[in-house]
Amino acid sequence: MSPAQIIADKRDGRELTENQIAAFIQGYSDGSIPDYQMAALAMAVFLNGMTAQETAWLTEQMLASGVTLRWPDDGVPRVDKHSTGGVGDKISIPLAPLLACCGLQVPMLSGRGLGATGGTLDKLESIPGFRTDLSLQEITRLTQQVGCVITGASRELAPADRKLYALRDVTATVPSIPLITASIMSKKLAESLNALVLDVKYGNGAFMKTRERAAELAESLTATGRRMGVRTTAVLSDMNQPLGRMCGNALEILESVDVLRGGGPADVRQLTLQLGTQLLLLTETESDAAAAEQRLAALLDRGHAYEKYAQMVAAQGGDADAIPGTAPAGDVEAVAEGVVSAIDTEAIGLAIIAMGGGRRVMTDRIDHSVGVEMCVRLGDHVRPGDVIARVFCRDFPSAAAALKQAIRITT
Repeated sequence: MSPAQIIADKRDGRELTENQIAAFIQGYSDGSIPDYQMAALAMAVFLNGMTAQETAWLTEQMLASGVTLRWPDDGVPRVDKHSTGGVGDKISIPLAPLLACCGLQVPMLSGRGLGATGGTLDKLESIPGFRTDLSLQEITRLTQQVGCVITGASRELAPADRKLYALRDVTATVPSIPLITASIMSKKLAESLNALVLDVKYGNGAFMKTRERAAELAESLTATGRRMGVRTTAVLSDMNQPLGRMCGNALEILESVDVLRGGGPADVRQLTLQLGTQLLLLTETESDAAAAEQRLAALLDRGHAYEKYAQMVAAQGGDADAIPGTAPAGDVEAVAEGVVSAIDTEAIGLAIIAMGGGRRVMTDRIDHSVGVEMCVRLGDHVRPGDVIARVFCRDFPSAAAALKQAIRITT
């Protein structure tokens, strides 16, 4: 089967067959199809799209390029959540132990910071000793022993995705919904899940800038999951301002612990409960949404979710009682009276990277101690001298200037 003919078919808007997609991905994985032909196909997909069936076949082939987690046939539901990413998005950290308290098992494979958005693994590495490099055997053992793990994806899972993503990153083909879908779902389905919830974000701090585009991605992701036998649902969430108050690695761990102990910002708690409720319903652990949410809220309020979190941290080599260190703090104050009319969420994420809290290139070392505490929300009224943000960093003037520019106050 000629790779050039497959490229031409997609270039001309034709639907590819299962055999064509299988041949191309297998050839790319084994090196017989070079990068330049894969790049050409990726651009053809970017321009002409894929049907739901093509997207499912592509996901299937990327999944088949590696191994999958294996679980005993014991009737225990295995679940996970995936977020498309946002500034201050720390939901995985309270959600995994919360679900484990309900008898679900959560083999959560997470990533590092991408662009302006922080990565769950970077946040957890603020905890002294915490390991994010578990082997497949450790993932399955600890998930069954503790109920949850949060770790990086093994190179053995969906290796075709890792290779293709690196190529998409340098060929301007990242924002393709079929390619995004196959990338996300091939990794998640390698966990051999029973149910998956997707948090698809939209707004100026999200990958998808509009709610309409986010809804399109959510539909593609859920359709692919269901076609492949996994109960899948999606929630659309707003990223036109940071999630919670704390943004930055160590700061987000501190806020996650607050949530796990029944406190924390209302928006973080509510999204945690919303996503958890969806998974309790998908696995038929609960049949009523209100009852599911009440059950989860009680586990947070009574401290049971925190106890499970501490077990997970200890199992992965960390110390949950060790308080992550933070950089010196300085207040950013409003200079005029008015209303907070807009927050450039992406700019806040980029400001944290500039402080050292993220990576410009993959080899950069992260300063886990830096970040931002948001002291205002959209619609808040402020007066001169009111604290609008608190920055934790070692170069206060430049960080403060970036925050003042990112938070728009209309007089």
